[in-house]
Amino acid sequence: MHYSIRRLAVLTLPLLALASLQAATVSRQSAETFSQKVTLIRQQAQTSERVGARRTPLTQDELNSWFAYQAAPLLPNGVTQPQVTIVGQGKVSGQAVVDLDAIAKKRASGGTFDPWSLVGGRVPVTVTGVLHTRDGKGRFEAQSAEIAGLPVPSSMLQELVSYYSRSPERPQGLRIDETFPLPANILQIEVGPGQAVVVQ
Repeated sequence: MHYSIRRLAVLTLPLLALASLQAATVSRQSAETFSQKVTLIRQQAQTSERVGARRTPLTQDELNSWFAYQAAPLLPNGVTQPQVTIVGQGKVSGQAVVDLDAIAKKRASGGTFDPWSLVGGRVPVTVTGVLHTRDGKGRFEAQSAEIAGLPVPSSMLQELVSYYSRSPERPQGLRIDETFPLPANILQIEVGPGQAVVVQ
C-alpha cells in the first residue's frame, strides 16, 4: 500500500499549483485527521458494503497538513514543500519545491535554446490541471506548468515527472497522461471547492 500512496503522491505533487498560504490552515491535528481517514478508506476497501455507498471527504487543509507533517518519508528525494489547492469541478492546482540540478545536468545539451541549460537549483514547480476519475481509474489532464514562475512546455514537465517517479518497477518513471488504477477499491474522486470526496 505504501507503493500505491507513493505513486499517487508522485503523480499528484508535480501536477499541482501553489495554494495561498494565508488561506491555508495547516496543523498537526488536521494531518492526523487525514491519516485516520486514509486508514478508514483502506479498511472500507476490505468490507462487502454496497459499492458506491461509502463516501469519505478529504479537505484541502487536511491534505496540506499531511504534506507538511507526515508526507516527507514518501516523497522522492529532491521534492519538498508540496501544497495543494482543490479548486473544484475536477480542477486541482499546487506546488512543490524541486531540486533541478540532477535532471538539468543529465538533460542539458548546452545549446542556446535548450531550456534545461537555463534551470537549476531548488525552485518551485507549479502545475494546474483536471483530475478525471471513473470506474476505479484515474487520469490527470495537465493544463499549465511553470518552473520558477516561467511557463514551460508539457514535454519538460513530463521529463520532471519521469525522473522523480522512477522506481525498480518503473525505471523509466510515470507518464503524466497515463490512466492509472485508483487504490483501495476507490471508484472515483469527486473534486469540489476545497475538498475531494472519495467514493468506494
